[in-house]
Amino acid sequence: MSELHNILQHNQKFVESGGYAEFLTDKYPERKLAVLSCMDTRMVELLPAALGLRNGDAKIIKNAGAVVTHPWGSVMRSLLVSVLELKVSEIMVIAHFDCGMRGLNAQAFLQRTQEEGIPSDRIATLRHAGIDLDKWLKGFDNVEDSVRHTVQIIRQHPLMPEHIAIHGLVIHPATGKLTVVVDGSTDTAPAQPA
Repeated sequence: MSELHNILQHNQKFVESGGYAEFLTDKYPERKLAVLSCMDTRMVELLPAALGLRNGDAKIIKNAGAVVTHPWGSVMRSLLVSVLELKVSEIMVIAHFDCGMRGLNAQAFLQRTQEEGIPSDRIATLRHAGIDLDKWLKGFDNVEDSVRHTVQIIRQHPLMPEHIAIHGLVIHPATGKLTVVVDGSTDTAPAQPA
């Protein structure tokens, strides 16, 4: 039995029993917060719990690595919509230690696509079309540097208002402990312990 069948069965019971009632809210985040986070399975419940977030408190945007890879991509658009349409006044970029994007290797990734039956001529066509797959599929070496880079891309976007606080943090995937990398209230990195 597929997960779709299981989910649809659960959903029918959820709706019929009124399970949704405790989650009712509107589209505006109560805490005026948007969070860009990793899609890691360990973050599904841990991240909101560690931040003290409940349904309706924040806009949560997730992708692999909690990164903005392109200033005109869907992640940046979502952040701008959050700010300009949905009354968000703070953004938190929250990556995590032990991330699968750390050290992601384009050649190994493309090898797996071929093992899954993707013909090599498709990869060649993409490369000949000007798509830099090696850059697009590259991970990062240092999570803190990746967070700083993403915060900088968001901060420098020509449509991002200057008064929006953009913070950068790293969360521990087991304990939920947060480490501040960039305090967007002051636009500085915290002092490092001696």
